[in-house]
Amino acid sequence: MDCPAQILVVSPELEHRRALTAVLQREGWDTLCASKVSDVEEVLARTNVNLVFCDRRLSDGSYRDVLAVTRPLNRNVRVVVTSRLADWDEYLEALHHGAFDLIASPCQPTDVVWAIIQAKREENGHAALVVADKARSAAAGQAA
Repeated sequence: MDCPAQILVVSPELEHRRALTAVLQREGWDTLCASKVSDVEEVLARTNVNLVFCDRRLSDGSYRDVLAVTRPLNRNVRVVVTSRLADWDEYLEALHHGAFDLIASPCQPTDVVWAIIQAKREENGHAALVVADKARSAAAGQAA
């Protein structure tokens, strides 16, 4: 399976970052860490990140602020929100605001891996649609 270029873990809690990073590295994925929204902006400006695991609340904002930072990048950066509560209403709220998924924290390894697999499937499906659209456009240009 192809891996995202980097996975960014965003949490103000050192232990949560360490635990999540340990799961990701055990699975063979490269990780970066940040503790607040301003750190995310810096990382995204210099690194190709396709997937972000982000705590619901950060010291200088929330996952919504991270979503706002990722939107203008013109890349398909998916944000998975991690939350201690992780109830149905919170899940729907996160999706409504543009998150890719929400998983319970502390994160179970199977939930983390599943979120990555689903994000990769969606990314591959999106890439296939872009290629198909380009092929159709090229064919239409030749027919004209």
